[in-house]
Amino acid sequence: MLRPVTDADGAPFWEYAARGELRVQACAGCGEPRFPPRPCCPHCQSFEAEWRLVPGTGRVWSYVVPHPPLLPDYAELAPYNVVVVELDKAPRIRLVGNLVAGPGEPLGSLPADRLRIGARVRVVFDDGLPRWVLERS
Repeated sequence: MLRPVTDADGAPFWEYAARGELRVQACAGCGEPRFPPRPCCPHCQSFEAEWRLVPGTGRVWSYVVPHPPLLPDYAELAPYNVVVVELDKAPRIRLVGNLVAGPGEPLGSLPADRLRIGARVRVVFDDGLPRWVLERS
């Protein structure tokens, strides 16, 4: 797997993820959450920020199953999904990741016919990467 490329603004996201915590950057001035992380709030232009723990639940907002894979290193993993998850407690925040059959399961472990827009999901962490699993009804 390609590892995330971090910068000063986004590094805390990955540090928290490595500890199994899903946190999003929020403006310390107006309280508005923002993603991707950036130095200035787009709502009030404050440069003050904090990292808020979020529950890690949401819904599949969009998804794709790439055929053929766009990156050669992913060819043996295909088919796999890429999902966009809208967070429950920060509905304007959407995170890109993969939906897997369970914690520690590999890419492609969830059959594509189980993917649905609006499906309820929760975050799990695999080697510091946020992944998503279907919530049990």
